[in-house]
Amino acid sequence: MASVARDWPGELRRTQNWIGPGGCTLSDATFVPPPPDIVPQALGDLEKFFHTASHLPLLIRIGLMHAQFETIHPFLDGNGRIGRLLITLLLCENGVLHKPVLYLSHYFKRHRQSYYDLLQAIRDNGAWEDWLEFFLRGVAEVSVQAADTSRRILTLRETHRNLITENLGYSAGNGHRVLERLFERPIVSVNEVRDFTRTTYPAANQLVERLVKIGILSEIRASQSTLPIRPLRGPL
Repeated sequence: MASVARDWPGELRRTQNWIGPGGCTLSDATFVPPPPDIVPQALGDLEKFFHTASHLPLLIRIGLMHAQFETIHPFLDGNGRIGRLLITLLLCENGVLHKPVLYLSHYFKRHRQSYYDLLQAIRDNGAWEDWLEFFLRGVAEVSVQAADTSRRILTLRETHRNLITENLGYSAGNGHRVLERLFERPIVSVNEVRDFTRTTYPAANQLVERLVKIGILSEIRASQSTLPIRPLRGPL
């Protein structure tokens, strides 16, 4: 991919960009998006399309919207990342997902050439059906993977809860507080444990040591010691 500048981060582009092999020019680019002066209108039309009542199934509309967003290419950089993020956000907005746990980035990366070819085939030949088949297959594949990962995470959490209950005695309550915090942010320091359990530093340090002993935390020694959650045994 190439563009003429890397200015104006987060703003709609003000110059022409293009897509193609590294070092290519506008004249030999694989694809040239619309000129910058019509980008705002194109994005506005895309938004109206999505929010207008339609008989089309939601996933079809999201697949169409992603392809059109990438074709408009409204920014000088980050169009792919934003376009992929939009898929997840639109699924959340419409209640299909309660949490943003479905990401197609890895699927698109594994099938990178097919992804680019199918988007270009839409622009060249209007081959929407081939693109939608590819897109829906990706959603199905990634959904299965996300569900499996979620089950493994829940199993890990339940296993660690049982370890805490069985081994920490009167400190189990604070142990469970640490565990819940780890599932939000899997790295914690003794000082942080002290703060959110509202104990003394020696008590927090002892709790951390006991969690290390039963295999829930493992220590990372650096300039400032932190203790990350121990990975699930086996692939997650």
